[in-house]
Amino acid sequence: MTTPATTPTTPATPATAARTADFLDSSALLDDPAALRARADEHGYLFFRGLLPVDDVLDLRRRFLQIVRRYGWLVDGTPVSDGIADVAAFDRVPREETAFCGVGITRAAYADIQRVREFHELAHHPRLLAVYRNLFGEDVLPHPRNIARVVIPGGVTRPTPPHQDFIHIQGTPRVWTAWFPLGDCPRELGGLSVLDGSHREGLMSYHAAEGAGGLEAYLCDLDLPWAQGDFAAGDVLTFSSHTVHRALPHAAIDRVRLSCDFRYQPAADPLHEGSLRVHCDVLGWDEVYADWPDPYAPATSGSGRSWSPGDVRWYWRDLNLRRSEWDESIRWQKDRIC
Repeated sequence: MTTPATTPTTPATPATAARTADFLDSSALLDDPAALRARADEHGYLFFRGLLPVDDVLDLRRRFLQIVRRYGWLVDGTPVSDGIADVAAFDRVPREETAFCGVGITRAAYADIQRVREFHELAHHPRLLAVYRNLFGEDVLPHPRNIARVVIPGGVTRPTPPHQDFIHIQGTPRVWTAWFPLGDCPRELGGLSVLDGSHREGLMSYHAAEGAGGLEAYLCDLDLPWAQGDFAAGDVLTFSSHTVHRALPHAAIDRVRLSCDFRYQPAADPLHEGSLRVHCDVLGWDEVYADWPDPYAPATSGSGRSWSPGDVRWYWRDLNLRRSEWDESIRWQKDRIC
């Protein structure tokens, strides 16, 4: 199997690794489950160019940015789809409000994001579900706890520090996260980077840190490359819950960065109850669904949308799911401090 070339960067520290590498595109393996699993086992991540329809991604981008504009955080007179931030207006919002749950915006604005029907429907896109059916070789459960991040220059949001998702979600270690930006996302806009092969290192030790999740892994002297790259609308990065990953710094002075995190696992595996709640408990599901049509009809947004997710409201309630208990000690064990 080809290993991506690496280039030297900064010296290794507990928070950084010494090398970087470009994402290894796995698009050619989409219809080859055995090869897909082998790639996932080796690297702990999979990257796909153009997996999602651009129209659907940009439609959701527009809907999110309309919410950002409604709160006064886009420059008046600029196209909504450009996402040009009114940094001065955003900086006038109290910092304790914009620091809500590490999502980048206030609780009220994030509640409006969570109400967007197309957001929750996109997690059920057949192209995403096909990836995980092939990867797991069994039925797939999408987690209903879908996550959005709205990174506006200014404010107090710090890049998400290096961490493994398992410490935040628990349940089965076979959870995989799909991360993708809503729109083109060059590195300077603050994409995501994964530590190639780190899923084989087991669970890390953690300390408190700024940024989403509030915990940072001790990476010590792991000689592994950070895989990263520029994203185009429709590209998807997916990785194991044991794969270390981090956000890159948002260096664009006036552009909003939007992204989604969707999670998937084998349906027969256990999960913790928290994965069935609205992210950050910003709303209850009744409130999320309150303005959705009843009887339900999937949205037809996006030019030429040719797929339908069916009714995604409470889809997990009638499933015979296995529950697992939360273990807080996982988040704070100190067995692997440098």
